[in-house]
Amino acid sequence: MIKSVEIINNAFRGTSYITDNPISPHPSPIHQPPLCISSPFSSPASHQHNLSIHTHKYTHKYVYPYIIPNISASVNRTIAGFSSREAFLRVEEMSKDGNGSVDTMRSPYEEAMEALSSLITKRSRADNNNNGDRFDILFDYIKMLELEEPIKQMKVVHVAGTKGKGSTCTFAESILRNCGFQTGLFTSPHLIDVRERFRLNGSDICEEKFLEYFWWCWDRLKERTSNEVPMPTYFRFLALLAFKIFAAEQVDVVILEVGLGGKFDATNVVESPVVCGIASLGYDHMEILGNTLGQIAGEKAGILKSGVPAFTVPQPEEAMTVLVQKASELGVNLQVADPLDPSLLSDVHLGLEGEHQYLNAGLAVALCSTWLQREGHVGINYLNQNTSLPEEFIRGLATASLQGRAQIVPDHLIESESPGDLVFYLDGAHSPESMDVCAKWFCLATKEDHNPSYNQSYNIAKGSHESGNSAPLVKNPTQILLFNCMSVRDPQLLLPRLMNACTSHGVHFKKALFVPNTSVYYKVGTALPTADAQVDLSWQITLQRLWESLIVGEKGRDPKSTELTCEAGNNDAEKGCHNSESSTVFTSLPQAINWLRNSVRKNQSVRFQVLVTGSLHLVGDALRLIKK
Repeated sequence: MIKSVEIINNAFRGTSYITDNPISPHPSPIHQPPLCISSPFSSPASHQHNLSIHTHKYTHKYVYPYIIPNISASVNRTIAGFSSREAFLRVEEMSKDGNGSVDTMRSPYEEAMEALSSLITKRSRADNNNNGDRFDILFDYIKMLELEEPIKQMKVVHVAGTKGKGSTCTFAESILRNCGFQTGLFTSPHLIDVRERFRLNGSDICEEKFLEYFWWCWDRLKERTSNEVPMPTYFRFLALLAFKIFAAEQVDVVILEVGLGGKFDATNVVESPVVCGIASLGYDHMEILGNTLGQIAGEKAGILKSGVPAFTVPQPEEAMTVLVQKASELGVNLQVADPLDPSLLSDVHLGLEGEHQYLNAGLAVALCSTWLQREGHVGINYLNQNTSLPEEFIRGLATASLQGRAQIVPDHLIESESPGDLVFYLDGAHSPESMDVCAKWFCLATKEDHNPSYNQSYNIAKGSHESGNSAPLVKNPTQILLFNCMSVRDPQLLLPRLMNACTSHGVHFKKALFVPNTSVYYKVGTALPTADAQVDLSWQITLQRLWESLIVGEKGRDPKSTELTCEAGNNDAEKGCHNSESSTVFTSLPQAINWLRNSVRKNQSVRFQVLVTGSLHLVGDALRLIKK
């Protein structure tokens, strides 16, 4: 806690100092936050500076404040724009909380997350009884932030879809970056940190830049909004922030993933993208988008713009009919991009796992080729090349990365004790169609782990082959399901698809674990909150009962095959679990992870292959726990 402060001006250097000892002969300079590479903000030479941020034809004056360490961001923002004496008086005034101290507990980033969380509405997504949900109000926000011209100048690739749109955007960003362009990528949702949504040249935006742009947007919107034009909701604020970031960073190309639907999505304020894409369509968010594929396709087609070329992938007939009709009405040349031929990659693998990614990669290649052509950067029509791809495209496809989609992660604790004995297969599938794709990927990925060479390498690592007398230790692969889905989704459409697809590939789960999401939907942050001992498990019990009914109806299943040595509920840490032979409901995700770790330690002949799916929130929570 800071009891008192005094700002001391250095007449020779033109800088300011802060000290808690007025008579100190060597005060420490006020700390400036580290600047990221290519930051638009330069280190100030005096206590107040007007910095010009040039973004295309747009120039904005920004007052860059001194940052005083160990006090909250609100204090630092309050002293921005004042002289040293005025800043001191403001800090002194804010410190009078009865004890004459300033709260230093929250970091600037934590304060930003708290502010962002306040924008999350706890209403149903289908509830339209709110002024802030009107689409046209987005243009009011853009005017408040003076972003009209910067958005018009952006060279945008815009992608909608039910599944695969995030992967398509990731491939497209990687391709264009490897072609030598400065890239900005906006995706959703994030898994661990909200900064994942904003990528600059392939990397998440650094914390320093994020905070500068965040408070720049936040403070201006707070000043200019009203009851008639309230603060934007959570996703809309993030989309506006993305536009601000990409404009200020002067990227060459912006790749935007639609958040929800298309027609009324916050990213759809871009009126003249360079090219549009629609990934695979299926049933999701039906409470908002409609109950038929035709209705859903109509919403997704809302991103199509007159005169702007567009691509899609092979779609169900009902969806394709609507897409073609909407494109015809707008005079859009809608083309179907075929899945990428693996032979075009010159024996290189895609950076994203799963056979379904060749579909997304094919769409990304079409989008990037068209973007390059329309922007005058290439003279060769890559779309007609059937024998090879440019080296830049191959490198981009091979190095693309996206967490939580067909991702394989060994548990960091067990890996140090018994390599390969506890491996998580994470995929945020949450629609019926994506469950099929996820199941196929999981089955193929785990079968690759069944070959004898793995056991041999494991035994060598464990020292079991030190002499010819040692019998090899055979590690039996055991598949476990770790599942949750949001209550707005129909588990009757998800769990049967998952089980049937796995069964058709010869994979049977020995145990299914159901847990509530640790992250709460109305709070943003990077740390896992403490598990709630009074958490409502009624939804997880519903999922468990459905799973048990599927187990009973599964033909050819040996009930005894579900037995495990370590049963939930045998110790204090596992009390309160709803346990059966083939499934368990845990009160928290950490409890389920601990059970898996203990089970591996007690079953020396078993390797656990854990599929984590049903919710990207669940996948993000799991990554926090199992990665270093």
